[in-house]
Amino acid sequence: MAEQLDLNLLRVFDALLREGSVTAAAERLHLSIPATSRALGRLRRAMDDPILVRAGRGMAPTPFALRTAPRVRSLLEDAAALISADREVRLTELERTFTIRINDGVAATLAAAAVEAASAVAPGVTLRFVAEGSESAEALRDGSVDLDIGVAEAAAPDIRTAVLYRERLVGIVRADSPLGRHRRPTLAQLCRHPHVSASRRGRARGPLDELLDAAGLRRHVAAVVPTFAVAALLVSSSGYVGLVPQRLAAQYGEALGLRWFPVAAELPELEVHLQWHARLDADPAHRWLRGTIRDAVNRTSAPA
Repeated sequence: MAEQLDLNLLRVFDALLREGSVTAAAERLHLSIPATSRALGRLRRAMDDPILVRAGRGMAPTPFALRTAPRVRSLLEDAAALISADREVRLTELERTFTIRINDGVAATLAAAAVEAASAVAPGVTLRFVAEGSESAEALRDGSVDLDIGVAEAAAPDIRTAVLYRERLVGIVRADSPLGRHRRPTLAQLCRHPHVSASRRGRARGPLDELLDAAGLRRHVAAVVPTFAVAALLVSSSGYVGLVPQRLAAQYGEALGLRWFPVAAELPELEVHLQWHARLDADPAHRWLRGTIRDAVNRTSAPA
């Protein structure tokens, strides 16, 4: 007769995949090593898969286990949310890892404040920040990502979205650049200097180029980099002009030897959103996390 899966076995599966070791999973679950080993045997029979196999001195998950892990994690979170939906979360006792997908420009100005705020009241909580990739909603659905922070497109009906803040792009140059002497350089002045463009998709053109086209101007993009943080570092060591979020420029400009200035054009604002799956709406720990992120944003507001 096939083994039956229950929540306790699924918790063992999740711990084994997270830790990649029977010993470490046992410590995580506060179980004995023999009990965890027996649970692994039951999982192998129930799932008809080895789950973990020897790889050198350690153990590696099978392809089946890697495919199944996000769904198991999602089921465990659903069960936890069902049990705790009508209870107040005890933050001082909360032990949970939240995975937050975030772009580097937002992470640079928000991550430290969010970690500090969360740790102050929930020391057992870990905020795990991961970089943007495809931004697929499937990561929110399967539980591999708890919260997405960034510039979002229209969401599916099962994805909740809330505006976190609005942001504008500003120009940055090295402090000793001749352009830095102007409080608000003209578009023509901007075009006299080479630019660095930040684009994850490798695009050299952006909204600024459309405005320059309308004014009969053209800039020379000398470099395209994947993130705003890399753009700021490149500008700090060159004569290039860059466009980055104002919060990033205001927070790190002086330390990097940069000057920032408003662009003499109506560039569209960036609207940064929180996104999460509908199943986490009622989860008190997730509600607390969303509120903590919002509070951290308010404490790190960019100067006007």
